[in-house]
Amino acid sequence: MTGIFRTIAAAMLFCVGFASPVLAHTPDISTAKIVPKDNRVFVVDVGFLATDLERMFQDTMSERAGVDLSPPGALEDEIGKFVEKRVAMRDGIGRACVESVMKSGEDPENQDSALVVVRFDCGATDGALFYDATKLLAAQGAKGKHLVTLEGTENAGQTMLYPDDPPLDLSKPMETTAQLMWKFLKAGVEHIVTGYDHLCFLFALILWANRIWPVVKIVTAFTISHSITLSLAALNIFTLPSTLVEALIAASIIFVAVENFFSRDVDNRWRNTFFFGFIHGFGFASALTEMGVPQGGVVPALAAFNIGVELGQIAIVFAVMPLLFFVDKQTGGKRSEKLVYALSALIAVAGLYWFLERIGVLPG
Repeated sequence: MTGIFRTIAAAMLFCVGFASPVLAHTPDISTAKIVPKDNRVFVVDVGFLATDLERMFQDTMSERAGVDLSPPGALEDEIGKFVEKRVAMRDGIGRACVESVMKSGEDPENQDSALVVVRFDCGATDGALFYDATKLLAAQGAKGKHLVTLEGTENAGQTMLYPDDPPLDLSKPMETTAQLMWKFLKAGVEHIVTGYDHLCFLFALILWANRIWPVVKIVTAFTISHSITLSLAALNIFTLPSTLVEALIAASIIFVAVENFFSRDVDNRWRNTFFFGFIHGFGFASALTEMGVPQGGVVPALAAFNIGVELGQIAIVFAVMPLLFFVDKQTGGKRSEKLVYALSALIAVAGLYWFLERIGVLPG
């Protein structure tokens, strides 16, 4: 019994070990909107979630050794230089376009994002042009993604670039809707399986479950409610401030974890899950909208991302439940109180840490 307890406890300890708001909802996605101008000039809007940019900027502080960031505009200039070093445009034989930063600062359309506008003058190049964001993706990390939107050409469209992808040939068609949906589906799966706060919430909900049917009701209620708010927010019908959403998600984790000490009524737990699902839906929506999906592509991206979230969620539940059932067999068919209380306490501590950090009591 001791070995099994340790195995499950270790599997769930990440709820505390990864208790960080950056890890909780950092999608590691940057965006680029490429707009051609006259005379082979291109303007590229490179966007980031502010927390992603902050992490990358901190990781590369050695590049700014001795630079005074306190004067007005100094930080924005350095962010512009950071991006300018990591995106490029060149022709087929490697001749680089001349690049310059036109603007760097907060995205006027999203207060949680940063925007750097780069101008590429490709007048000295010839033939097909290639957009290269490999250095930017390397800075984002192994899970980095770069959503590129090309406008104003016969090949206008979207594509998602990953760290191992070659530079993007702008003379070729972008991805089809089906190809892009597949990538958003994978992004949805990744978001739930690396969204440690969402996982802690789900784990706390099912720790007392000893039958499948109550779990089905919990997952179904969560799916319905978070799908509603995910759709409302992604379609810009109704949204909440991300700072408020993040704090409420943390509070929901504390609630369901502490509830395990006072109630074992798993059959009716779907009611609380349905309510909290509305809050978590706004959290899922933030990850989707941060990808910079154009309005015309929101519906297929929304559908694919939501399906990905559900598939990831179902996979996690079906992985955890057999472990709990196996533990029950080792304890005569009864759920171990010590196991549930210990794991609930760990999850509650993680939720409290997130909550205090997200309301500004603890440093981020």
